[in-house]
Amino acid sequence: MMLNFIDKIGDWNPQLLREIKGRLKVFNIVIAVCLSLIAQLGIFLYQLGSYPGEKYAMSGTYCNLSAGYQQRLNSVYPLINQVQQKINSYTSKPNFDPVKLQVLKTQLANLKTEQTKLNKLLYDTFCPTDQINLQIWWRDHWEYIFLTLSVMFVFILLVAGTYLLINNLAQEDHRGTLNFLRLTPQSEMSILTGKMLGVPIVIYLIVLTALPLHLLAGLSAKFAFSHILSFDIVLVASCIFFYSYALLFALISRWFSGFQPWLASGAVLLFLFITLNLSSHSTNIHNTATWLRLLSPFDMMGYLFGNLFSRYDQSSLDKLQLFYLPLGKSLVGLVGLHLLNYGVGIYWAWQALQRRFCNPNTAVLNKSQSYWFVGCCQLVFWGFTLQYTNNYCSPYVNNCYYDLNHQIGQNFFIIAFFNLVLLFGMMVILSPHRQEIQDWSRYSYHQVSNRKWFLNNSWLKDVIWSEKSPALIAMVINLLIILTPLVAWIILAPALNFHHNNAIDWVNKIGRMKAILSVALFISMMMIYTTLAQLMLLMKNPKRGIWAMGTVGVVMFIPPTILGFLGISPSENSLIWLLSSFPWVGIQEAATITVFMALLSELTVLTLLNFKLNRQIKLAGESATQALLAGR
Repeated sequence: MMLNFIDKIGDWNPQLLREIKGRLKVFNIVIAVCLSLIAQLGIFLYQLGSYPGEKYAMSGTYCNLSAGYQQRLNSVYPLINQVQQKINSYTSKPNFDPVKLQVLKTQLANLKTEQTKLNKLLYDTFCPTDQINLQIWWRDHWEYIFLTLSVMFVFILLVAGTYLLINNLAQEDHRGTLNFLRLTPQSEMSILTGKMLGVPIVIYLIVLTALPLHLLAGLSAKFAFSHILSFDIVLVASCIFFYSYALLFALISRWFSGFQPWLASGAVLLFLFITLNLSSHSTNIHNTATWLRLLSPFDMMGYLFGNLFSRYDQSSLDKLQLFYLPLGKSLVGLVGLHLLNYGVGIYWAWQALQRRFCNPNTAVLNKSQSYWFVGCCQLVFWGFTLQYTNNYCSPYVNNCYYDLNHQIGQNFFIIAFFNLVLLFGMMVILSPHRQEIQDWSRYSYHQVSNRKWFLNNSWLKDVIWSEKSPALIAMVINLLIILTPLVAWIILAPALNFHHNNAIDWVNKIGRMKAILSVALFISMMMIYTTLAQLMLLMKNPKRGIWAMGTVGVVMFIPPTILGFLGISPSENSLIWLLSSFPWVGIQEAATITVFMALLSELTVLTLLNFKLNRQIKLAGESATQALLAGR
């Protein structure tokens, strides 16, 4: 029967069978099971060490008498304060009364005697064994075991699994067997799925060995089975997400050599620690960055198992929304939101994996995929931004209400940061290198460069869709996808100011026209960076990628650094700041005509750079053609 099962696995996924045979040795199985059992026993015995025995303190949580004595002790404190105040009153000259003073002092002494007696009972005596609530202790005992195992599952699966996957692919690449796998009749999805299921199989075995105790502890701790199942579903989805990007990172970071697995697993470990800290201390989930936070299972754990972080307030996930849809109101909606968040990331990871595995030198996304990817990112960013909450509190009236402009304004810099990272990522991904440009110039560019009405033929389709054409038009399209919602908000912000508050004072100070012009300045600067990067990638230098990144970095950061070092403030010379990488600094101080001048200057520079790029592309195509003719 076992042989038949193994044969079925081999028929379904030969790569999985290869990984299982290589890893599920008897020694590995014994070590994995023993480690898991030892860890389970250690957790159980550690918690059992706090078992309330004969010397359990009267003040302990599980002593039934503790609450009564504590209540009596708490009632004594205010009585002592009242008597002491009366003594102070009758001690003063106007109200001096020796008889009442003596009665009050006797009463105070009796109260202090009772206080001392109660303190001794609570802290110096032991709780009778028949008054210890062992039922509650065992429930808390199982809860501790369940939560400890849950946290361990997260760290073991995500950190160790990421390390093993990247290390395996790096070794396969180093030995040359990865190219052999590419030549097999298996599909790339079959091979990578086999890797994902087979490489961390020892980790899976450790977790599976602990699952019975995990389920038993959860049910014994009175957690609903639906909550335990929801946690397992979210954890599995998070594993697929992180493993998918681990495989992608292994395929695109060959230059790191043996450092790849340590770098990636360390980044995952850091991410988990940060999100664990956020889950235990921060309840602010009404912001754009919530999608990133939800990639970690810890917030969901806090929602499902309320005592995970020992907080007085419960998880705020029940207030989570997406485009104002209250998905956090139900467990099904919340699990669905997590799966949607993971699903978007997993889909794009596998799109990139299928391209990169087949051809290690191709871009992870083509141009058409980049448009959809950027659009999906905008839906995620704006979906988590548009959440209804009482976010605006008037400074004059004790009243808080929801204000759309204030909500977007609070998240503006977060959206801008994510989109900047996205844009520079697209610039790196979509900009072709010298050989691709040569091929495109030879076979596409020169065929249409002399035709009339070239915008109506295949040239325009080429620059929009072709992977080998320059990335300029593709970057313009991606910029439009990103900036359209922001420009729409800038235009509509005054009309959306229903409460007539100061949430959009920045619009009134800057002016909508200058705000829109600042967006145009940003577009022109991004296109200048893209053109510079494309020019650098046309170099014959083998390190042209480093040259491209270095050139863009210098143009971005050196000018504003020099201006700051020289102490030139935007109020003194706004035009210079408008021409730098941070034009928004000088927008408020500049006149509208100055902003127009800065925009015209940047457009002039962009035009000259594109003339230069166009000439370089022509030369690249002509030189390649001449070389071919000369060789005949």
